[in-house]
Amino acid sequence: MRHLMSPLDFSVEELDQVLDLADDIKKNPEKYAHVCEGKKIATLFYEPSTRTRLSFEAAMMNLGGKALGFSSASSSSAAKGESVADTIRVVSCFADICAMRHPKEGAPLVASMHSSIPVINAGDGGHQHPTQTLTDLLTIRSEKGRLDNITVGLCGDLKFGRTVHSLIEALVRYEGVKFVLISPEELRIPDYIRDDVLRASGHEFEEVIRLEDALPELDILYMTRVQKERFFNEDDYVRMKDFYILDKEKMRLAPSDMLVLHPLPRVNEISTEVDSDPRAVYFKQVQYGVYVRMALILTLLEVDIC
Repeated sequence: MRHLMSPLDFSVEELDQVLDLADDIKKNPEKYAHVCEGKKIATLFYEPSTRTRLSFEAAMMNLGGKALGFSSASSSSAAKGESVADTIRVVSCFADICAMRHPKEGAPLVASMHSSIPVINAGDGGHQHPTQTLTDLLTIRSEKGRLDNITVGLCGDLKFGRTVHSLIEALVRYEGVKFVLISPEELRIPDYIRDDVLRASGHEFEEVIRLEDALPELDILYMTRVQKERFFNEDDYVRMKDFYILDKEKMRLAPSDMLVLHPLPRVNEISTEVDSDPRAVYFKQVQYGVYVRMALILTLLEVDIC
């Protein structure tokens, strides 16, 4: 039995197999419509979520299975003080696979240590978000045609942004990827990512403050919101939240084939006027997320496709 806590839990070859399977699901959905009949996924979300939770549930339903779970800690026995370990022991009696989001880093890992079913980390604090990373990789590969030899700009909250941390850890395993880290001083990438991942891998990277300076050289622009829920000080959040706003004027500085991704939800960091730009693929990204989660469920449940 395998769990998914980090993108690094899969080798590059295994990642490619999941992405290939997601590609096939996209092309042949009817082939997979009943392969998980009788199976159930439990979505245990201790933090609010729209896309990730519904994406997991839609993925299992698209495979012919069913979904159960809760959408906030207050609607679960966590409100009574039940531990993550006890919750997963109970849920293991009800479901075949589990997706867990939790505000505390490492909580899904604790769950996996006490679970008798596969556990998927659906986001733990500011740490990891591996299924978003798989979604990002599938989006880039499908829309750009490759995952190597690209220049990726990561903009906004690079300090608390778990999607950014996971994506960097995944992309450093591909050759020729250059990173441009775009953030204010207060939201720069954590030292462990800069030193233990970027520098240790030997990949080229630079840190800049102005988005306008980075745009002309990018193949991918990965925008992120400033996350109010990660700030301890309201004044710091208010000061940072409008630091970067991508609009039509800034998009004129970007290459004609640059792609704009965003893990969503957005607040105001991407103007709605950008939505009609063919380079904006963040809503396509949501659909790719369903395909990749379908592929992941099949992989972890070891479902044979006839």
